[in-house]
Amino acid sequence: MMAPGIGLMKKRLETEKQAIVLAVSGIVKKYGVAPVDITTLETKYDDELGDWYVALGFADKRAVVRMDSVHATISEINEI
Repeated sequence: MMAPGIGLMKKRLETEKQAIVLAVSGIVKKYGVAPVDITTLETKYDDELGDWYVALGFADKRAVVRMDSVHATISEINEI
């Protein structure tokens, strides 16, 4: 039996809210800040790649979290 193509697979990060929750959890784990101290600055979904980008601010830092929407995983966290 063949698995469906990636285009036919159901996305696990379907909403902006789900993407923000995953991004915040990544910042909490990497930087040890409390979730209440993190502010969402901007979100973007890339239709071509199927990735979510969430810009977050915390303390005196800002970071962009890139996530794969199909696998619901964080691909990278970059401070800006």
